[in-house]
Amino acid sequence: MVRSSKAIAPHGGHLVNRLVSEAQRQEFLSKAEFLPRVQLTERSLSDLELIAIGGFSPLTGFMNQEDYESVVMNMRLANGLPWAIPITLPVDEAIAAPLQIGSLVRLDDPNGLFIGVLELSQKYTYDKLKEALHVYRTNEDRHPGVKVVYTQGNTYLAGDIWLLERRPHPNFPTYQIDPAESRELFAEKGWRTIVGFQTRNPIHRAHEYIQKCALEIVDGLFLHPLVGATKSDDVPADVRMRCYEIMLEHYYPQDRVILAINPAAMRYAGPREAIFHAILRKNYGCTHFIVGRDHAGVGDYYGTYDAQYIFDEFEPGELGITPLMFEHAFYCTRTKGMATTKTSPSLPEERIHLSGTKVREMLRRGECPPPEFSRPEVAAELAKVMHQMAMAEVPAEFQI
Repeated sequence: MVRSSKAIAPHGGHLVNRLVSEAQRQEFLSKAEFLPRVQLTERSLSDLELIAIGGFSPLTGFMNQEDYESVVMNMRLANGLPWAIPITLPVDEAIAAPLQIGSLVRLDDPNGLFIGVLELSQKYTYDKLKEALHVYRTNEDRHPGVKVVYTQGNTYLAGDIWLLERRPHPNFPTYQIDPAESRELFAEKGWRTIVGFQTRNPIHRAHEYIQKCALEIVDGLFLHPLVGATKSDDVPADVRMRCYEIMLEHYYPQDRVILAINPAAMRYAGPREAIFHAILRKNYGCTHFIVGRDHAGVGDYYGTYDAQYIFDEFEPGELGITPLMFEHAFYCTRTKGMATTKTSPSLPEERIHLSGTKVREMLRRGECPPPEFSRPEVAAELAKVMHQMAMAEVPAEFQI
């Protein structure tokens, strides 16, 4: 089993905390009606929270132009520290124009509630096409990440932030474990090596297989499904979390697994997002990170293993977290179990692969995916919920 002598350091060496004290909070609230306002999108709200709780350490706020351009072009902050995705606050020019450098800006959540403060240090315009091509490797607006870039404001606001309060997650408060807490949990359990797992999809047999392969060589597994903004046709977060609860109840050693939510928004940036996700889990205290096929991919924009190859662009140890690379897992009809081409003697026709698209189509018809793809309890839950959602979209007169 892999061992480590002490807890892994956060990215940059220090776990950021931008939560205000009660005195600071009261001071900001007293100024609330006099501060210029910026209303955050769901993605910007996720970014604000992750900066504040240290998930995006060493960032203390939204990126300035020097860091932004360095990240876009070189996958590094201006000081040379690896970082793959720009964390920025876009606004329309009309909103940016009256804001004064050096002033405080009130940040409201999507419902208009005062949630944070930006200490405005810079505002700058940027090249949307350049960001799309370098971060997402395409300029097509049908790519969901590129579409966000093209439709957002033309000005970025930069500066340190403060979060007024850490609100319980409205849907998963018991699974809201912030980086300082996850690190404490790992220490309490005596875990010195922890592997993190990222997903925006319901768990299936291939996920289970690679998670348990990883669990053979580390002390603990940190299941960290993303619950921030995703595409409208992705399976809803509450359904995905219920599937994980079922799996943990029936198929996992409960003393070696922690389930928590990842509040980040999905970028669908493929290879770059794999680096981003690894650094995020490092800040939560993970020493290892699972990278499977087409990590954070969408459509056919990225090669099957591009998200693994990108780790070779950094020197060994530079990221500070160890990637565990896995090939595409499938059900082998010859050996009657999960496998990859590294372990299976099967021919291609003896391997059962199901695409996410095909599975979603089955679920929307109320059909259960086969046991070779999903555990029966999970398949039944998915089929029930997804069929209900599909029927809700159909006018009553057309329902059978």
